[in-house]
Amino acid sequence: MRIRETTVDEVLKPIVSKRQEAWRRAAWIRRALLTILVLAQSVLASTYMTAVLPYHGGTYVELGIITLFFVLFAWISVGFWMGIFGFVIRCFGGDRFSLLKRHSSAELKAIPLSRTAIVMPIYHEPIHRTFDGIRAVYRSLEQTGQINHFDFFILSDSRDPDVWLAEQAAWHQLCQELGAGGRLFYRRRTLNQHYKSGNIADFLRRWGHDYEYMIVLDADSLMGGSTLVKMVQLMQTEPQMGILQTNSTLVNARSMFARVQQFANHMYGPLFTTGLASLQLGEAVYWGHNAIIRTQAFIQHCSLKRLCGPGLFHGSILSHDFVEAALMGRAGYEVWLEPDLLESHEESPPTLVDDLHRDKRWAKGNMQHLWVMLFEPRLRPAHRMAFLQGIMSYLASPLWLAFLILTTIEAARLVLVPIDYFPEPHSLFPVWPEWNPEWAIGLASSTLFLLFLPKLLAVIDAIRCRQVTHHGGFIHLLLSVIGEILVSSLLAPIRMLAHSRYVLESLLNVTLRWAGQNRTDETRWSAAILHQLPGTLLAGGWATFAFWLDHMFFYWSLPVAGPLVFAAPTSVFLSRVGPGERLKRWGFFQVQEERCGSPLLDDLNNNSFPLLATQAGTSAAVQAILDPVLNRVHQAMGHAHRGGKKQEMILALRERCFHQGPETLTQKELSHLMRDRSSLQWLHDEAWRASPDSYWGKVHECRFQYSAQSGLWRYIQGPKPSIEATVFYIRGVEIPTSWTGLKNQISRVAEKV
Repeated sequence: MRIRETTVDEVLKPIVSKRQEAWRRAAWIRRALLTILVLAQSVLASTYMTAVLPYHGGTYVELGIITLFFVLFAWISVGFWMGIFGFVIRCFGGDRFSLLKRHSSAELKAIPLSRTAIVMPIYHEPIHRTFDGIRAVYRSLEQTGQINHFDFFILSDSRDPDVWLAEQAAWHQLCQELGAGGRLFYRRRTLNQHYKSGNIADFLRRWGHDYEYMIVLDADSLMGGSTLVKMVQLMQTEPQMGILQTNSTLVNARSMFARVQQFANHMYGPLFTTGLASLQLGEAVYWGHNAIIRTQAFIQHCSLKRLCGPGLFHGSILSHDFVEAALMGRAGYEVWLEPDLLESHEESPPTLVDDLHRDKRWAKGNMQHLWVMLFEPRLRPAHRMAFLQGIMSYLASPLWLAFLILTTIEAARLVLVPIDYFPEPHSLFPVWPEWNPEWAIGLASSTLFLLFLPKLLAVIDAIRCRQVTHHGGFIHLLLSVIGEILVSSLLAPIRMLAHSRYVLESLLNVTLRWAGQNRTDETRWSAAILHQLPGTLLAGGWATFAFWLDHMFFYWSLPVAGPLVFAAPTSVFLSRVGPGERLKRWGFFQVQEERCGSPLLDDLNNNSFPLLATQAGTSAAVQAILDPVLNRVHQAMGHAHRGGKKQEMILALRERCFHQGPETLTQKELSHLMRDRSSLQWLHDEAWRASPDSYWGKVHECRFQYSAQSGLWRYIQGPKPSIEATVFYIRGVEIPTSWTGLKNQISRVAEKV
């Protein structure tokens, strides 16, 4: 009798099917419960709002107020119940459906790893921070003993030649330092199509088939080696999972603004993330970074089509991550958010201006999702709701603004216009306006209750989990929470007005400029005033009108008008590093990594990247031409142009660069030149043969320092030692004695010394 062999897939398929049935049933029950609670709460609150209004919804203005209030209250209610769900689940030891609850640590450790690519798309990012982060992640992964299963790819879209030349130099230096040749790769696209998603797609077309999984990092991402290994092991044990998203926490905050954001993220994040994960389960979303992706499924199912609608809904998709998660779900794969995967970090924008600048890009991308949500076929309902949630995160602001406008109109009508006792035509009975101020106070109190109770529960959760010491003790924790509430209350009206403008610009399809993010600079007074002046003038005019109209209405407007009037000084103060550092020393707004330490962050912050420090004050183009080793690196990454008009253009550019210097070339011209292999070699040879009175001779006026121990010449900025060598080396590369320009320069330096 022939016995048929049973495959692994046949064994796993019924187990996977049973698991899917269980979590889908739980997700349906939880989402239905959330929907009932939110709708019931919102209907009840809207009923009270109807009673508060003088004509009880009998006019078009009041109908508009009630409608907007219902939508906004429902939006707040969703966040409230999400926090409640998270608190209850954490109190009972976590969600039994989460991935880490399914598999023990011993089971995961026994799982063999597959080849995984760690990719980091960058665009005009700070070189030091980017490569310090890569080095910290690489070293952490080395300590796990599993580094052989991972390759690193730096995918650059930078266009400024001084930036990408410095990136290539830093990559080479990092490869030498880590011994990561053949494991740490750098590629720069010369054609920047479709932004970050296009950069990832370019990588997948070239190398995606070589890797089972892909972990995507941002330039400010930081992940521990044990977490990276565990993510791969979870993907190995869950063959139906297409994307696994970690909950990245904020770290390395220095400015006042960033520290408040970081504290809120650590304090309230666990509750809300746990609640969100409990509702999404296997139909979660992808946030674009700090996540692992099943490569072949992503290649096959997550290719982004250009939108074919009018205006905003035409062209490339700007916010790709939610769409890719929805496409993965449509293909039958699960997408999970795992809140308990630790050592997954990112950094906050340092200032309010930078945070709002980032929101401007996200607002337009999220508004595009309206088209995908409505017209993309066969998407899962949970992912359509995720699109709606992302849209509402920005659309709520113009709805709030419209609510304020309608309430102002209502107040002005009651004061300035005679009371209309017959608002309905042909009515035989008058309608008497009624006020219920005690109900209005109760309604306002209930709204505050929804906003702040989850924060109180987060404090209780920290006490329950014995994490109070992570935040400096109970008193420091309590004062930090109060401070965060005050700052978030100040920022809410500013964000509301800015997001309203961004949504309007998005709907009008205003073109956005793609630019790198500021991660270090403080906000200048001029930039703050320019950015916040329209809101300040608008709020000042509104408050003045409210004071003239009715003093009680003026007091009602102050929580919104006040922060907008003082938006510029608020923005400047919160951007300052000094106050943030002082609060850190005093124990306020502290987080666990600051209080207890973190090997990953210590490696990042205590080992600055050495390459740029020794070459400060010299442009990357000059270094690329003069430095023999870097020149060869850039040549190896360049192209060979043969004949044609482009070659003629490049020949003319290199002559101009040699005689007048790279500063006389535009960015586009310098990019063409620095990508040409033969021009790099020619400029290198001629620059070192140049006479002392030429451009390059003057560049050589920088004095040389010779190390007898290493046999290296290098540029320095301090006192110069005597020259003792007769064989000239730069970075270990022997310079031919025929290079008289170099010999003359060193001789002149020797005479001065």
